[in-house]
Amino acid sequence: MNQNIWIKEYRKQKNYNHSQVALKAGIERSYYTKIENGQKPSVKVAQKLGKVLDFDWTLFFTQDCDVSSQKIHTA
Repeated sequence: MNQNIWIKEYRKQKNYNHSQVALKAGIERSYYTKIENGQKPSVKVAQKLGKVLDFDWTLFFTQDCDVSSQKIHTA
């Protein structure tokens, strides 16, 4: 499971710990920790975390893609 390092950065910007985020999102602290460690949340939880940490909740569901590794097609 890949870590969701980006969500940790959003949490740190707000100066929240795991318990604070979990409480504000209405989820268990252990569940939040699993999410930060790479577990994909449900849409409902993703939306709540997006509101709490002020980010676009769809980030959980976009594939990580390294732009430099994409092939550029020229006509």
